[in-house]
Amino acid sequence: MNIRLWGTRGSVPTPGPSTARYGGNTSCVGITTDRPDHVVVLDGGSGIRELGDALRPEVERVDVLLTHLHMDHIIGLGFFGGFFRPGLEVHLWGPGSTTRDLRGRLTRYLSPPLFPVRLRELPCELVLHDLPLGEFELPSLVVTAALVCHPGPTVGFRLDDGRATLAYLPDHEPALGVRAFPEGSEWTSGYELAEGVDLLIHDAQYDDPEYVDHVGWGHSAIGHTFAFADAVGARHLVPFHHDPSHTDQKLDAIYARDEVAALSFPVTPGREGAMFQLDDERAAL
Repeated sequence: MNIRLWGTRGSVPTPGPSTARYGGNTSCVGITTDRPDHVVVLDGGSGIRELGDALRPEVERVDVLLTHLHMDHIIGLGFFGGFFRPGLEVHLWGPGSTTRDLRGRLTRYLSPPLFPVRLRELPCELVLHDLPLGEFELPSLVVTAALVCHPGPTVGFRLDDGRATLAYLPDHEPALGVRAFPEGSEWTSGYELAEGVDLLIHDAQYDDPEYVDHVGWGHSAIGHTFAFADAVGARHLVPFHHDPSHTDQKLDAIYARDEVAALSFPVTPGREGAMFQLDDERAAL
């Protein structure tokens, strides 16, 4: 399983030198396996535009898995080049709500006056799926989706290619509503999705002092991210969904702290363009 980060922010910061190394695009992760004709995309933040520009000619199918429909996770969809490639099979998966299916929810954004092109006008072979909870199969991966603690219908994903596992929980507040965080699988949101994974990509929006003023907003304190990764036994952690106000220098300082070095697993803070290769020897490179 080959993983590339195309967008790592919770919201687009002011572009410039202060965010050059960690990047400014919102959540998007690309995944390939040993099938060159298939690509999986996690979330459609602004990073999906560059991912779409990089799609190779041999790709015949793209599966886009949306964790939820907050704007920072779908804002790039209208600029995704795969949508405009005639004949390309594009499967778009995402949660519905209690009143609207995925098509009805997405059409509110991908239609005038917010966007000039409607879903039905796209030249690709588009198939929309109301995301099932539990396990389902894609051509090169088994995916498990489960609801997690974040405002609105929001899921996290676990992906397994038969040799390695990835958990993706970009918007997640596991400490909310538990008696004493972290607790076991019965009480902690996202536990079963992330248990024992080779690579965990997880929300780390707030530094611990900032979290005090943002309890209930649906995002993690960085200390909670570390505790969650330790509780589930993740082999490698990628903190993700950086706060838009966190500059490169602030993020460098956070992840240079002694508490990070003392963790029993490696921590690689998410940066645009970072790549990870998971193989049958459970190595993250």
